[in-house]
Amino acid sequence: MKAALKAWTALMAVNAAFWCGPARADWRDDIGTFRIGIVAEPGAGSTVPGLAVLTQAFTDALGMKVEFVVARDYAALIEAQANARIEYAIYSTTAYATALQRCGCIEPLVAPVDSDGAAGIRSVLLTRDGKLPGLADMETHRIAMPPQDNVGGSLLPLAGLAAEHVVIAEDAPFLVHAPSASAAETMLVDGEADAMFGWVRAAADRQPRLPGGTQARLEASGLSASALQVVWTSGLLRYGPHAVRSDLDPEAKRRLTVFLTNLKSTTPDVYDLLESKHTGGFMPVVSRDYATAEAIVRLVSIDGGRR
Repeated sequence: MKAALKAWTALMAVNAAFWCGPARADWRDDIGTFRIGIVAEPGAGSTVPGLAVLTQAFTDALGMKVEFVVARDYAALIEAQANARIEYAIYSTTAYATALQRCGCIEPLVAPVDSDGAAGIRSVLLTRDGKLPGLADMETHRIAMPPQDNVGGSLLPLAGLAAEHVVIAEDAPFLVHAPSASAAETMLVDGEADAMFGWVRAAADRQPRLPGGTQARLEASGLSASALQVVWTSGLLRYGPHAVRSDLDPEAKRRLTVFLTNLKSTTPDVYDLLESKHTGGFMPVVSRDYATAEAIVRLVSIDGGRR
């Protein structure tokens, strides 16, 4: 009995020596202040509505000091995260893909969805009355395309088709470049084009199309739903994510993901301050969810390099 007691006492002494030693630094101590980057709305200067409320919400979620950094534009936001001046950034879709191309040091955590489940948009090639049988027939038909600054109607289809090994030059003779998306729709309605590139709102899976987008606009203009056919559909271009640096501690990523995915149901007023455009809450996302956005950025980079 005495021998067992001596052994137990010795073991406790060893444990005490370990526990009384210097504590390992917590990830919060390593970071000091957790900085979140955000771009203000146009015309808002360096202010963001409800910044004090948002700061407190993130402080409570992480259990550490949090500071918001308001960037003048996405280019400044990307540089700040690439250079580790901020740990977390709220991006548009293509801004995230540009940031990833810039440093490869970030990863998405969550992205918003709409109340009806829409997670982004898909490009569609629409024809009326079967005038364009399929992709293989494009070169013998007139295809209306919105201007290049229309992501869904121009950049998304070119990148999406290239991903499927269907490469179309922007100056291809069968493409009829319209001055606007509405002008391209008019060309299809008036018979000046056999088909057009447009966009539809879409969920993450390929469920039936959701309200809104080019097809809905064409139907509103007088074309019957039965007259319109979808020849081709692109991959999903997701709404822009909230992204963190890849070297952020896993516990911080976990806390942020739990906080954000529950935000809509627990504190909807805070959610509305953080995300005013998409009202369905946040969903977890991973890097491969932004493959389409990366394809667009690569396409723009290649075209830019040719000029």
